[in-house]
Amino acid sequence: MASDNSTIQTIIKKVYDLATVLSGQGIAFTDYIKQLSYLLFLKMDYENSSLFGVESSIPEDCQWNTISELAGPDLVTKYEKILDTLSLQKGLIGTIFTRAKNEIITSVYLQKVIKLIDENQWLVMDEDVKGAIYESILEKSGGDAKSGTGQYFTPRSLIQAMVDVTRPQIGETVADPACGTGGFLLCAYEAMKNQSNDRAKIAFLNNSTFFGTDNTPLVVTLASMNMYLHGIGTESCPIKCADSLIKAPDSAFNVVLANPPFGTRAAGSVPINRDDFIKDTSNNQLNFLQHIMSMMKEGSRAAVVLPDNILFEAEGETVRQELLNYYNLHTILRLPTGIFYKPGVKANVLFFSKGGTTKEVWFYDYRTNVHHTLVNKPMLRSHLEDFVLCYNVSDIENRKETYHEISNPEGRWRKYSKSEILNRPKTSLDIVWLKKGSSFDDTSLDKILNTLIECNENIYNSVKELSNILSNLNIN
Repeated sequence: MASDNSTIQTIIKKVYDLATVLSGQGIAFTDYIKQLSYLLFLKMDYENSSLFGVESSIPEDCQWNTISELAGPDLVTKYEKILDTLSLQKGLIGTIFTRAKNEIITSVYLQKVIKLIDENQWLVMDEDVKGAIYESILEKSGGDAKSGTGQYFTPRSLIQAMVDVTRPQIGETVADPACGTGGFLLCAYEAMKNQSNDRAKIAFLNNSTFFGTDNTPLVVTLASMNMYLHGIGTESCPIKCADSLIKAPDSAFNVVLANPPFGTRAAGSVPINRDDFIKDTSNNQLNFLQHIMSMMKEGSRAAVVLPDNILFEAEGETVRQELLNYYNLHTILRLPTGIFYKPGVKANVLFFSKGGTTKEVWFYDYRTNVHHTLVNKPMLRSHLEDFVLCYNVSDIENRKETYHEISNPEGRWRKYSKSEILNRPKTSLDIVWLKKGSSFDDTSLDKILNTLIECNENIYNSVKELSNILSNLNIN
């Protein structure tokens, strides 16, 4: 393992050092990582053919050896022709090269990327090593504010806790309708891959378990390559480029894990006209919640990151009532600000299952008097350990409150009956019982900035909502 770690860190450093060089030439990290993905796939396909004699599915004039020795304008021209051809292919190749376009138009820098990839034999590396290298690069790109890819990332610590309590089992199907770079699917895979040595089950795990969708071509490429480098979907790509909300799902799944995009559905998007939806709305997250409810099998379970407005806005009341009456909405984890790349976001994780009805909702408040920042105080998996213990996945019917009105009013784990919630105005799930501490004890620049950003976003969203209302009323 030590040698693997050394290999991983060495390659990551080389990849990131070259990113810095290219950035100085105006080539963004996202453009660089796309080309890295395309070229890495070509190199691995070539290794599979030259080292192991496996016939390539890539057209002969598009293979790695047709560009590895080229230079100058001929290299750029040939590479762009390859991308055009492969973007029209079907299956895994077509998915990875979705709308592929060359962004490194200076041949000397394109050569540098090719040389970097050519220095290693990738196919013989263990999947854990290849996957770790690629994921680390993705995480670094997410941490770079200039790259713009942070919006697609959910904190690994949160994903891990969600998977730990959801417990996907080998033989089950796992889906993410807004998969980003595949973080939830890969974390589920890590939890499932050692559950059995049965060949049929492992084959099912690698090729028939995971299903991800995203409507951004860049992200589809990154997610597809991420899965492929972990040994997932080598026969059939589990990621597709599509708008999940356009139509009812074709299949139902055992486990759904997701952090859908927040905000209003973009103007000009294809209208949503779904018979399976309870509420027609332009609210993206409310649409995704309804979509996820529709894609669940009987007896399935879901863990979904959603913003605060899902819990209390009048527009979502009928959806909340549906969740309480026809699903088992058993747990809500309230998250602190400062854990996402977009500052000021107030979010929660809703845990629910299909089958039966809600009896009580358990809340874990990991927000009140909790402060995290991405750089100085990131949220770690250990910070969520108390929540995981309170969740009591092994015996969910025998949970114990830590809150007590007299003996422990600061307890973060508390339950409310379904009838209590249904009697609240607008069936609100926006429940707080802990008292906020003094904001002067540990005030930091990060907290002040997050507060200012949050206030600014609230004002912006309110003005936008008012503008939409006035527009609908035809008031100028």
